[in-house]
Amino acid sequence: MEEFKAKIELIGINPFVYVPKEVLKNIFQQANKEKTPIPIRGVINATPYQQTLVKYRRAWRFYINNKMLKNSPKRIGESVRITIEFDPDDRNIKPHPKLVTALQENKEARIIFDNLSPSRQNEIVKYISHLKTDESIIKNVRRAIQFLLGNERFIGRDKP
Repeated sequence: MEEFKAKIELIGINPFVYVPKEVLKNIFQQANKEKTPIPIRGVINATPYQQTLVKYRRAWRFYINNKMLKNSPKRIGESVRITIEFDPDDRNIKPHPKLVTALQENKEARIIFDNLSPSRQNEIVKYISHLKTDESIIKNVRRAIQFLLGNERFIGRDKP
């Protein structure tokens, strides 16, 4: 695990820190790649985090959110202590069994789902997987299928 200190900066509305080149080099070695995104984990000011390291405008940035650091947008200019390492854990969320069943039963929706971008598929899977009640899951699986068929809006989106 690498450790460094960095000043919180801002791009748009997003607080971030630059990761030192030597630290990046070690993360690239651990990840066995130098392409974005790279999953990372560590501790920032004594708070554990899981995050993704991304390259934007030719610079690798480590974005900091409120979960990681309370009031992070108000802390621009503050120095923080960060430990960081590549996170090899699988972060994929498995689709809810009710969604899997619904896609098996509706071949047309399945074909459309399979042709969505991975990020759009993940958006649907995450949304349904984070629902709490069986009633909500059933209702939203139905809505997801109707969305895929172009009949209904879902998670703030029109037709796929």
